[in-house]
Parts: sequence; structure tokens; C-alpha cells
Amino acid sequence: MKLNRLLLVAVVAVLTACNQKEEKKGDNSETATSGADFTFATWITSSKEKSNEEYTAEFKKYKEGGIDELLINTLTDPKELERLVPIAKKEGLKVHAWIMAVNRPGDEVALKHPEWYMVSKDGKSCFDNRPYVDYYQWLCPTRTESRNHILSLVEGLAKVDGIESVHLDYIRFPDIFLPIGLLPKYNLKQDTEMAEYDFCYCDACVSAFEKEHHKNPRDSKNTSIDMEWKQFRLNAIRNLVSDAYKIVHDNNKKLTAAVFPYPEMADHMVRQRWDKWDIDEVYPMIYHGFYNEEIDWIGFATKQGVNDVKAEKIGLNTGIYIPPFTSAEELQLAIRLAKENGAKGVAFFDGPTLTDEYLKAIKETKESFKQ
Repeated sequence: MKLNRLLLVAVVAVLTACNQKEEKKGDNSETATSGADFTFATWITSSKEKSNEEYTAEFKKYKEGGIDELLINTLTDPKELERLVPIAKKEGLKVHAWIMAVNRPGDEVALKHPEWYMVSKDGKSCFDNRPYVDYYQWLCPTRTESRNHILSLVEGLAKVDGIESVHLDYIRFPDIFLPIGLLPKYNLKQDTEMAEYDFCYCDACVSAFEKEHHKNPRDSKNTSIDMEWKQFRLNAIRNLVSDAYKIVHDNNKKLTAAVFPYPEMADHMVRQRWDKWDIDEVYPMIYHGFYNEEIDWIGFATKQGVNDVKAEKIGLNTGIYIPPFTSAEELQLAIRLAKENGAKGVAFFDGPTLTDEYLKAIKETKESFKQ
């Protein structure tokens, strides 16, 4: 264990030296982000019970620990967002309005409309039969009423003064394949596309697909190889994002999103092809522990995404999941791997897991990028 720790420290030191050398050489890399421009963010969920004074202390702690931006989930409440933005700005933090978009657990408006919810291949609706976990309550991105409801929530957040972006999360279909590291938790083996996790076969989706392709996906013996049906669903999400992009930009804000690790992987797992979207920045959730991968996979997945969005000029911020890390040195290595592979920043899930030790490591890493 002592030898492994020494090796890890050595790797961090080498990456630091290489990083400083490359920055002194100038802008020779197509994907390199300068140290001064590299941003540090964290996702947090707000609580109305928390006082302004408590938030001032929390935000001050983040800022002093090197955090630049907050992605705040207020459960799509613009009033709560309006309360928190000035507090964050006073502490020097930028704010993004984080929204659970297509997955809308406990949405009081949507729950009055059972027909708005996605339906699985085996005919079960997310309204009352939820895949994997009880908070998976997915709205159909094709049906006019449900997609308009989602877009109205986006617009409500976009109108809040002082935010940087509306930040879409769960902007996809339910997992047709779970991350491999999560399968044991659900006692599952997913070698093929399983009907109970395959969405959406509601009347609105089937009707729209039939109108375009003159066939009913419910009649298909093997929908996993029906490329038109797969593309239809990719397009449903892309079109929803495009409409959100227009709304957000009309309000002089940016559109960002939390997405699966890299486009080909997101396509396969959750019908999400984010390199084809109208969007300003993405935050791929490169959570190595979910996939039984080692820390260097963070660099690999970052590079995959950066290469895919380069032509579209979409900014990429590597999402880092804190629980699997066992030391500050490991976290520093993850940050450097993200930067060395072209990310413009990193985002940590989530704020409460950032211990004093981790915040100290983040601040030290940030300062080293400026040298």
C-alpha cells in the first residue's frame, strides 16, 4: 500500500511538470485549456430550510477551496434560485440552474396526466411502474403536452437574472443498459436489450414513428437492430434540446447538460447522442467507479468526448464522482487527467462530499495550473 501511494504521488508530480512545460510552450495543442481558464464546479441540491447565513458560509467554503461555479438543483423552483443567486455571486461564484428534465419524479403537474409518461416495450407506464428505482418517472419527449411542460420549466429557470446557464440533467431515455458497476445492486444481468427497460412505446411515439416510417415498432421481433427506431428516439431527445436551446438563448443564457461519459457510450446506454446537439457546454459524468474502471479512464473518456465535439465547438467539463476516491492525491490525478485530455473544467458530485482535505487539494491543483 505504501509503494502504491508513492507511485501515485510520483505520477501526479510528473503530470504537474508536464502541464507546466506545455503551458510555457504556448497554444500548441488543439484541445489544451490554459490554467487560468480551467474552471472548477460542483453540483448541489438546495434546501428551503437552509438560511441565507448558512448558505453564505457554505458558498464561502467552496470559493476558498477553489470552486468557481455552482450547478444548483432547486427542484425547478425559480424563486429559490432567485434567493441563492445573489448569495453565490457575493461570494464570487457563478450559478447554473440544474434541472431534472425528462425524468420528473414527483412532478405535481405531470402526475395529473398519466398519459404523459413513457411506456416500456412490455406495455408498462412509468406513471405507476418505474424501472430500477421509484424516482424514475420519465415523461415522453415526443408527446406535445409533456415536452411543452418540460420546456416551460426550462423557460421559468432561464428567466432568472444572474444565472450562467440552464443545466439539463436526465436529458435522455431510461437506461437500456445500466453501468456495469451498478448491475449487482439490482441483481441484474443485461446482455441484451430487455423489454422492461426499453422505452418509449406510448401511443404518441408509435404514431409519430409510423407516420414517418410506415411500420409499428411494437410489431418488431428485434427492435435492438432497428436503426430507424433507435434514431427516432435519439432525434426525440435532440429536438427537445434544440427547443430548449432556443428558449434559453432568447433569455440571453447558455444551455448546458449533464450527460453520459462519451457520445458512443451514451448512444448505446441511454439513447443520447450529445455531440449532435445544439448546446453550449456538456458535463459528461465520467464516474469511473460506476463502470469498474480505474482513475486513468477519466482521461480516456474525456478525450473521447473532446474529440467528438471539437468540430461543433462544444465546451466539455469532466464530471467527477467523489465517493470512489480514497485520497487527495487520487483526486488531483483525476483533475489533471481531465485537463491534459482537453476538458475546459471539472465538476464534482457533489458539494457535501467535498471534505476540507479535498477542497485543499482542489485549491492546490488550481494554483499549480496558473504557474
